Amino acid sequence: MNSDLRTAFLLQIHKNPDQVNQFIKQLISEGQADVFVHIDKRNYEKLNEKIIKSPNVKVLQQNIVCEWGDISQIDATILLIREALASKNEYDYVCLRSGQDLLVKEGFKEFLIKNQGKIFMKIRNTDRKKLGFMKINWPRVTRRRYTSTHPIRVYRRLVLSLYNKGINISPNSHQFPLDYTFYTGSQWFTIPVETAKYIIKFLDENEWYYKYFENSLVPDECFFHTLLLNSHFKHEVVNNNLMFFKWGKTLSERNSPQNLTTEDIPLIEGANQFFARKFDENVDKSVIEYFTNQVWFGSKK
Repeated sequence: MNSDLRTAFLLQIHKNPDQVNQFIKQLISEGQADVFVHIDKRNYEKLNEKIIKSPNVKVLQQNIVCEWGDISQIDATILLIREALASKNEYDYVCLRSGQDLLVKEGFKEFLIKNQGKIFMKIRNTDRKKLGFMKINWPRVTRRRYTSTHPIRVYRRLVLSLYNKGINISPNSHQFPLDYTFYTGSQWFTIPVETAKYIIKFLDENEWYYKYFENSLVPDECFFHTLLLNSHFKHEVVNNNLMFFKWGKTLSERNSPQNLTTEDIPLIEGANQFFARKFDENVDKSVIEYFTNQVWFGSKK
């Protein structure tokens, strides 16, 4: 890997095309990165024509509805990885991000050059509650986002409480190898292209793996983590997804990253991460302009 390092950025988006375009411009400013965009099917027609036109940008024609807590999040990521690999471009790294992220620190390209071969993803210990997310069969209606004291949210807590007491009222019907260890973490990652190729090859040759997670809850927080940390790549994993989040504190917000504003700039810059989320132009456009006017992939615009 040298100074010509090339990166494939994978973006999952569902709104704010102007904001997404500002992020894309950060990533392709030096012509040493390509961006592959998956638009949520519900908004595809509305957003497709608004994404910046560039030889370095590819909007996937195949698209799906992405729901929080559902395997569809994994499906979109797999589509993006396959599209990047099918392009036949010579990439060194593959980086998964959302349309509400931004580059907030210069030097990301140089950082990857210095850390060639390393996998950057956030890993957390797997407690018994998280095991319930995977070992319980969750009906589709339970795999949705509820921010209030919704009956489904109460149901999930009840099912998990019973599981923690040794009672699984709806066990996952698919088996998982006893010699595999479960790992959880954050959805977003930066991985060498050889690791991305391994993921696709493994999934194509091991259909049982996907089927196990198909009806699990929030599989995007364990699917790729478990796959890679049970492989020969495990020693290359760095427990850092290079992303700054500001987590909510109330019941409805504590498990969600909060919208960032200009007041958060000191926190963002003090975190010393290359990316941050989440931004929303309808909440604070000026903080987006602050970073997109001064930070690009590499050291200079």
